[in-house]
Amino acid sequence: MPVSASAIYFLNLRGDVLINRLYRDDVGGNMVDAFRTHIMQTKEMGTCPVRQIGGCSFFYMRISNVYIVIVVSSNANVACAFKFVVEAVTLFKSYFGGAFDEDAIRNNFVLIYELLDEIMDFGYPQNLSPEILKLYITQEGVRSPFSSKPADKPVPNATLQVTGAVGWRREGLAYKKNEVFLDIVESVNLLMSSKGSVLRCDVTGKILMKCFLSGMPDLKLGLNDKIGLEKESQLKSRPAKSGKTIELDDVTFHQCVNLTRFNSEKTVSFVPPDGEFELMKYRITEGVNLPFRVLPTIKELGRTRMEVNVKVKSVFGAKMFALGVVVKIPVPKQTAKTSFQVTSGRAKYNAAIDCLVWKIRKFPGQTETTMSAEVELISTMAEKKSWNRPPIQMEFQVPLTPIYFSPVIHSCVHDLDRSRCSQRQAYESDFSRHVWEKSGYNTVEWVRYITKAGSYEIRC
Repeated sequence: MPVSASAIYFLNLRGDVLINRLYRDDVGGNMVDAFRTHIMQTKEMGTCPVRQIGGCSFFYMRISNVYIVIVVSSNANVACAFKFVVEAVTLFKSYFGGAFDEDAIRNNFVLIYELLDEIMDFGYPQNLSPEILKLYITQEGVRSPFSSKPADKPVPNATLQVTGAVGWRREGLAYKKNEVFLDIVESVNLLMSSKGSVLRCDVTGKILMKCFLSGMPDLKLGLNDKIGLEKESQLKSRPAKSGKTIELDDVTFHQCVNLTRFNSEKTVSFVPPDGEFELMKYRITEGVNLPFRVLPTIKELGRTRMEVNVKVKSVFGAKMFALGVVVKIPVPKQTAKTSFQVTSGRAKYNAAIDCLVWKIRKFPGQTETTMSAEVELISTMAEKKSWNRPPIQMEFQVPLTPIYFSPVIHSCVHDLDRSRCSQRQAYESDFSRHVWEKSGYNTVEWVRYITKAGSYEIRC
């Protein structure tokens, strides 16, 4: 359920009330005394941001030298409450010139009361967008003399924003060149046992966009997953494509995405914000193809010597390559001397992290390279303890190689009187994007793919 806050308090570090607003009559005005006595004056202040005292719950957060406390008398959504606090602080900073502290609150009592009446109604959060609120709360706050942020210019011609239809984009935008930049960044996470079996493997990805489009365009983006582009009847009539479908386990969208259309049509439809934003995040746990195979062999020869042999194989396409490949092989702390033989790249011992660091600037696909090292250890009189071998870690980045998303871009600008459609194929795929705008202008799309290592570990 929503927050349904009964009151909100702004306190300084001494517990003095700077400003407060009561939204319901189910709590008394002395509730702040209970917070000050049972929470602020005890040693449990930083242990948990949610406390329950006398049938009321207190959600509190410290921002600079101010405590923001929300009091509720019924069951409420804690995550929604803290999200409200974060968004409210962002709103206040936009009015105060980037500062939010005790002095900023004391200098802007009237403005804060006016904002508190707008952003919460009877305890329920309302619109907290600074761009929209500045349309009808035009009072400027007293800015901090230490703030270098320039004053925000008023947003003209934003009737659509006042209605709440599109709160993240203003009308009247115009660009000489309409461009869309799309970055698909995927991180491969792996934990492999010493016997070569995969213990954990998944991919976390995000789609970043930067839009410079005129007007109010409607973008459509299709994904090549099992919930994706085509209807079931179309899928049945077409032969199955092996390796072309994936299943997304967790998907998080930007607020601009039309979830109703996504649930019905299985396409991501949205009116994009102006500039840079994160469109969506996702996670994949099935059908993950590992870009690298690491085969380590570590032998302990007595108490003073070790032999390390590591073979790395790239399993992606031969026309692709990886950049910035780093393999970190842990060694004991009493390492005294090392010698290396590598078929590619450079290797050295890093005493700060107790690892043999093997760096390869460029690693082509469908190739393998090896590293052999002899490690001399310091002999000690103390009883030797068994060395707990940490896992081998790997870093890499494979540009222009979408392992799990491989799109074809369809750019289509729709006019009310005519239709012009251009198609540009970038890579093999089942990914599509459409741009619709009533003025019928042409768009230029730029797509970049990056596959990199997340937590890529191999036990040895």
